Amino acid sequence: MKKGPVSEFILHHYRHFNAAALVDAAKGYETHLLEGGKMLVSLAGAMSTAELGVSLAEMIRQGKVDIISCTGANLEEDIMNLVAHTHYKRIPNWRDLTPQEEWELLEKGLNRVTDTCIPEEEAFRKIQHNIVKIWKDAESKGERYFPHEYMYKLLNSGVMKGDYEIDPKNSWMIAAAEKNLPIVVPGWEDSTMGNIFSSYIIKNELKASTMKSGIEYMVYLSEWYRNNSAGKGVGFFQIGGGIAGDFPICVVPMMYQDLEWHDVPFWSYFCQISDSTTSYGSYSGAVPNEKITWGKLDINTPKFIVESDATIVAPLIFAYLLGW
Repeated sequence: MKKGPVSEFILHHYRHFNAAALVDAAKGYETHLLEGGKMLVSLAGAMSTAELGVSLAEMIRQGKVDIISCTGANLEEDIMNLVAHTHYKRIPNWRDLTPQEEWELLEKGLNRVTDTCIPEEEAFRKIQHNIVKIWKDAESKGERYFPHEYMYKLLNSGVMKGDYEIDPKNSWMIAAAEKNLPIVVPGWEDSTMGNIFSSYIIKNELKASTMKSGIEYMVYLSEWYRNNSAGKGVGFFQIGGGIAGDFPICVVPMMYQDLEWHDVPFWSYFCQISDSTTSYGSYSGAVPNEKITWGKLDINTPKFIVESDATIVAPLIFAYLLGW
């Protein structure tokens, strides 16, 4: 692929240390795809509020992402940004806020994520009004779906199109819904929509069983992995740490060790972007080699770690892969 000015800049200037690791990781990702491999991308933190969709959506459209693992926050916050963007408030001096200033943001219905405040009424409640109808409709029919499948139903229904406040091409969830991209959402319960769903169970308006569980997500992922790991295999591109990364990477040792399926291949590429302090025993801070001992990566799996802010690194790697 012919490379554009961003890629050329990276190749010319990023020669050493974390900059060189970024280039190596991008080239490794590209090689993996060119050799017929597939790629899982995991999204931790608040990457959707950081508007990673500007580059991730195009990665999905161009077939450079085959499955996503993300937190419930990332699943919903891309849609929140889609329908409430003009109501968001940026706080440039977020490091200097006093407890009183934080309280004043709460009273205004502004929930802060680093430098960006999500407007509760325009974002949370706008989605809630529509998604609850979909939950209740499924339950009335005796149907059960995963959290991401309900979000796909919401987007594909078109009921919120009149509320879009950004160009839809910059929403990674719209791109994913259009392709019916596989997603796993571990720990969905701690997201805003997960909290809202729980509130309806407590009020006896919904049953917990209407939402498929994390265990079912692991089974779903194992089936997907078995069907897609032939040949070059499946790579693992991890943005941040936490459950979004730890949950899916465990599917390989689960199948190999617990099910004793000894024909299951290891992950065939691994990259983690993280600013966590390197430390053994900490999942987010562990170096890739530690994953060998857990039966996740092979000795020969290409391994990369870029110790930097994912909001800077991920768009640059995606830009390289997209030829920008």
